[in-house]
Amino acid sequence: MIATLTRTPAAVRFGLLTTVATGCLAIAWLAGGPAFAQDANTVVAKVNGAEIRQSDVTLAEAELGPSLQQMDPATRRENIIAFLIDMKIVSKAAEDKKIGDKAEFKQKLTFARNRLLMDDLLEQEGKAGVTDEAMKKVYDDAAKQISGQEEVHARHILVPTEEEAKKIEEQLKKGADFAELAKKESKDPGASDGGDLGFFTKDQMVPEFSAAAFALEPGKISAPVKSQFGWHIIKVEEKRPRKPPEFAQVKAQIENFVTRKAQADYVAKLRAEAKVERLDKKDEPAKSDAKPDAKAPPAPAKE
Repeated sequence: MIATLTRTPAAVRFGLLTTVATGCLAIAWLAGGPAFAQDANTVVAKVNGAEIRQSDVTLAEAELGPSLQQMDPATRRENIIAFLIDMKIVSKAAEDKKIGDKAEFKQKLTFARNRLLMDDLLEQEGKAGVTDEAMKKVYDDAAKQISGQEEVHARHILVPTEEEAKKIEEQLKKGADFAELAKKESKDPGASDGGDLGFFTKDQMVPEFSAAAFALEPGKISAPVKSQFGWHIIKVEEKRPRKPPEFAQVKAQIENFVTRKAQADYVAKLRAEAKVERLDKKDEPAKSDAKPDAKAPPAPAKE
C-alpha cells in the first residue's frame, strides 16, 4: 500500500553534467570499478601502430558503462576495447578527410574541452567539500526537522465501495481478526501482509488517510474512510515519536548532497564574480537557467 498512498517528492537534480564528450570525468563510474585491475600505462591493443592503453579503457568504461551494465566483466571489457579500436580507425579516417579543419568541428571541440574542464574542476571542489564536519552538520540539521514528529504503525483494508467497507466494519465489530480479513478482502497490494503499512508520518500518506489514522488511539479501528484509492478501514497498532535513522544508514546520501552543494556554492561564487551579459534578453537581468539547486536536503526518509 505504500506504493499507492505515499507521496514522494521529485528528486533534486544537479544539471551541469552530460555525456557530450568521451571520457567525461563526471559520468558515474560503474559499480565495482574497472573489470580488470591493470597498470594505467599497459598497452592493451595497437591500431596501425597507434596504442590503446588501459587508461583509455578506463575512460571509455566510464562513459559506456550504463549501456553495458548487463554484461559480465569479460564481455564488457571486450566490447569497450572493440569500441576503442573502431574509434581509432574511424577518427584516423576523419583526419584524412580534414574533418578537424571544419569550423563546426572546432566549435564542438571547444565546447567539449570546456565541458571537461568544468567537470574536472567541479569534481575536485566536490571532493574537497566532503568533510566529516560538513556531513555531520547536514545530518544534524535534517534530524532537527523531524524532532517531535509523531509516527503511526497501522494496518488497513482497502475496498472499492462504501457498501463493502461497511460490511467489513460490521465483521470487525463482531470480533473478526483484522489481519486475516485484510488478507481475504483488501484490494491493496499489501493485503498479503495483513494490510500492514509499517510506521509512517502524516506527510507520507494522502491527507484523508493520515487524518483518520492519527486521530485513532492504538488498538482502535476507524469507520470507513474515503480517499482517491477507494474506501479504507484503518487499525492503529502503535504510536511513537519519530526517530532519525543512524548516521551510517544515510551517510552515502549525505555525502552525495554535500558534494553537490559544494559544487553549487562554488559555481555561484564564480558567477557572482563574473560579468555576464545576456544579449538576447537586453531588458532582463542576466541569469542562468542551469543554476545548481542547493536547497537544504529533506529530513531523513523513513526508509
